[in-house]
Amino acid sequence: MPMREATAADWPGLRPFFRDICAAGETFTYPLHPTEEEARAMWMPPAPAPAHVVVAEEAGTVLGTAHMYANRAGNGAHVASASYMVDPAHQGRGAGRALSPTAWTGRARRASAASSTTPSSRRTPPALALYGDLGFEILGTLPEGFHHPRLGYVGLHSLHRALSRTGRAGAAVT
Repeated sequence: MPMREATAADWPGLRPFFRDICAAGETFTYPLHPTEEEARAMWMPPAPAPAHVVVAEEAGTVLGTAHMYANRAGNGAHVASASYMVDPAHQGRGAGRALSPTAWTGRARRASAASSTTPSSRRTPPALALYGDLGFEILGTLPEGFHHPRLGYVGLHSLHRALSRTGRAGAAVT
């Protein structure tokens, strides 16, 4: 599946499913109804923000997107974090699986990240299965860490995967 760095021209193609996924409130800890400016700044922060945003596309249609960044600055910059969104209309076609190794291993290793973690959000069974296939482990669960609109307060998983044992500490993900 073709993947590439996202550009500002991709925003109109991913904004509708970003908006719908946020509004559903079932997976991400983002505000349910961010303004256009808030949504764009969360997912596609302006330069010089140290983030990589990629899109998976088919025939010019954005199927999904991944956003990767350093988990923290300074002595925590060797840990990469990423978030993924796949347009619900295109789920089950491999976009999430294709985005995961691209966002994590390729870009994180080039940025000398030594490990990766997923940011806090509710992980659905399909997402957990995918992360397991990709070598992530659940480190722990924050009880009642996510307020799901139908299920109430549910656990929030923290996942981890080592990328290398020789990552350069302090390397920024840019």
